[in-house]
Amino acid sequence: MRVFLLLLSILFLTVGVSAQQHKQTDTTVNHNVPLIKTDKADLLNNVDIIANSQIGLNNNFTDGSYTNSRFAVNQFRLEIKGMVFGDKVFFRFRDRYTRDPEVQSVDNMSRSTDMAFIGYNISDRTSIAIGKMSANWGGYEFDMNPIDVYQYNDIVDDADNFLTGVQFNWKVSTQHTLSAQILNSRTKTFTELYKDVPDLREAKFPAAYVGTWNGSFAEGKLQTIWSFSVFQEASKNEDPVNMYYTALGNQFRSDDWLFQYDFKWSREDLDRSGIISTLIPEDMLPHAAQNVSYLEHWLRIVYSINDQWKVSTIGMVNTASWKDIPDEMSTSNQMRTAWGIIPSVEFYPIKNYNLKFFSSYVGRYFRYSDYAKQSLAASNGSSARIMIGIASPLVIL
Repeated sequence: MRVFLLLLSILFLTVGVSAQQHKQTDTTVNHNVPLIKTDKADLLNNVDIIANSQIGLNNNFTDGSYTNSRFAVNQFRLEIKGMVFGDKVFFRFRDRYTRDPEVQSVDNMSRSTDMAFIGYNISDRTSIAIGKMSANWGGYEFDMNPIDVYQYNDIVDDADNFLTGVQFNWKVSTQHTLSAQILNSRTKTFTELYKDVPDLREAKFPAAYVGTWNGSFAEGKLQTIWSFSVFQEASKNEDPVNMYYTALGNQFRSDDWLFQYDFKWSREDLDRSGIISTLIPEDMLPHAAQNVSYLEHWLRIVYSINDQWKVSTIGMVNTASWKDIPDEMSTSNQMRTAWGIIPSVEFYPIKNYNLKFFSSYVGRYFRYSDYAKQSLAASNGSSARIMIGIASPLVIL
């Protein structure tokens, strides 16, 4: 809201000054002097202001029963990005107005701020950036503009996706780019995130190391976004307590079809995602679970009927496992399996402009192991949402 009000204030001030200038009759006023000097106005040619918006009617269902309906702004992220000082210095700022702007204890940034970084193009092939940025997890699900996502799968949905640190990019060739990041591993303190875990010593520098490869083959028809990440969180008897995350995104595009498939795997010595921990009552485990893992598959298929109509479907599954299940009779570490199906229809009324009306169904189904049902009182269930709305990255400037 702060940035939006600032932009409105500048706009009204500019209009007001212009109006006053037309009313003045003092011959000492030079009406030919622009409010913004030409050399400064030229900078705006390299700056974009974008209102990423998704607004619509949400109709919600639980276990097959209609719950409620409401109009909602599902996404509104105001973005300012561009180049300054020729093509050398670049910046990007994006704030999410549909999230509580609570200042985080680790990076001193609002939780609502997705990105606030400045970068420098060292050469045509290399660049460096520092600030709060999108973690380069890999995969096409996370690579999508959030306004085009009707529901994330669990790993991305529960992750800290925007972290503060430094990033280095190297364009190996026109087909391949490598990226390396060193980031804070989290935005909250160890205790806020995991509570008081016994026998663990918090890392003095809790860091995430992320490596990403973007590849392109067959004249761009086949593309990849692969990544591997290591999070250092703590140690136990001098042994590291880490999280390891792999995301392998693959895309094939033809004239009318788009296929995207992501494989994701996360092994967490401490339950960073939190899915397992939320299943366990606090009187049984008053802190984050240990030795958990999550595995996901995500598939998206899009068919372009013509320039204005697209139909798509997304299928996804997540399995959550806990190695330390306190039941010797349990034959599997798997605690929960979640499926999702998201068919949608999109209509673009203005050719060559990214504004769309959409209708989508988001169905999710949850199945729990016998141990989770008998010992943790978990129960199978489902949720659904029928969405009708409009979405666009509206370019204001």
